[in-house]
Amino acid sequence: MAKQEEYVLRTVEERGIRFIRLWFTDVLGYLKSFAITPAELETAFEEGMQFDGSAIDGFSRVQEADMLARPDPTTFQILPWRTDDAGVARMFCNLVTPDGGPFEGDPRSVLARNLRRAGEMGYTFYVGPEVEYFYFRDAGPEPQVLDRGGYFDLTPMDVAQEHRRRTITVLESLGIPVELSHHEVSPSQHELDLRYTDALTMADNLMTTRLAVKEVAMEAGIYATFMPKPLEGVDGSGLHLHLSLFEGDQNAFYEPGGEYGLSAAGRGFIAGLLTHAREITAVTNQWVNSYKRLVSGFDAPTSVAWARNNQSALVRVPTPKAGKPTSTRVEYRSPDPACNPYLTFSVILAAGLAGIEGGYDLPPEIPTDIEALTDQERAAAGIRRLPDTLAEALDAMERSELVAAALGEHVFEWFLRNKRSEWSRYQRHVSRYELSEYLPIL
Repeated sequence: MAKQEEYVLRTVEERGIRFIRLWFTDVLGYLKSFAITPAELETAFEEGMQFDGSAIDGFSRVQEADMLARPDPTTFQILPWRTDDAGVARMFCNLVTPDGGPFEGDPRSVLARNLRRAGEMGYTFYVGPEVEYFYFRDAGPEPQVLDRGGYFDLTPMDVAQEHRRRTITVLESLGIPVELSHHEVSPSQHELDLRYTDALTMADNLMTTRLAVKEVAMEAGIYATFMPKPLEGVDGSGLHLHLSLFEGDQNAFYEPGGEYGLSAAGRGFIAGLLTHAREITAVTNQWVNSYKRLVSGFDAPTSVAWARNNQSALVRVPTPKAGKPTSTRVEYRSPDPACNPYLTFSVILAAGLAGIEGGYDLPPEIPTDIEALTDQERAAAGIRRLPDTLAEALDAMERSELVAAALGEHVFEWFLRNKRSEWSRYQRHVSRYELSEYLPIL
């Protein structure tokens, strides 16, 4: 770490960096930041930079306001969209209390704690996300798409490919490799597949990616959104997560000759995800709007089941590349790109580890289209539904000892309070649908 700090100090001086932005997130996953000058950088590394935690919703009470942001030098990057003479760099921070202990309300620290638990079991947790989002002409209440393209469409249907290309260039300059990009199935919808890496780095990368996509769009005079379901009648935006555990250099999910090619750990991890799916959904899909995406008829899961080659399943085991069985992984398909990645990775990991530790039995694979099954057929197969609303998801979360332990008391209680308030506001809202449906006839 000392060598990395020296590298940062030297680079700041050699590149003429005038400002260093210290990044962190609140409990909901909103990116927060304040800037320091190079003169304060050594102090930031040695002591942390003090700020008022009570000003951040969900952080601390007024009488516990003092908070320290300790920059992580391994996350240092120069921001490529700041092209004037005053160079700007950024680092993610771990938030600590004045006595030096980790702050319980810091989502990054929450994930780090869960990753330490996985490490104690001998595992490293890797994540590779498929990030979907929309481009619109502006952020107005009537979204205007840029194109009418569909899945994998190219010019002239995909008029935003230059924005994607510019975004990829920006991300690569920030040390975030993109494996694949393409137009998605809905009009003006796009996808970036990030190369897998360890979960903490990936959570940082997702926060950076969301900002980079929006910055590039703003440069072009358009608006990018990660809202799960901004358009009615078409697919919403998902965040399909490809997950794996490694023991050293060995993929812990793979076992030659194992059932489905999976090891006991792989089968237990999937069983844990299925067992605790309803409990963790409020975190992986944290907005009222998230549940407009998780409905039948679109490419999003609604039922708790697993399969190999079945896109309707919540958990999927993609076929490994030929000759590369170590690429065995699990795809979790319910999260959306507006989640807090630190908390989402935390509860997913906790659920999977619970399945391994508890020796959960993997239920039978559901190879058929789950959406085509009747309610009676689902019940006979033991297939439960994901929560239909945020309120239902919060009820399941509130009863969950696993989620409470994964998030910690501070985040768990604040998250529930905040989301109950969001649901209450939504219930009081009279929508355009209600006015058009009922006003002329009632």
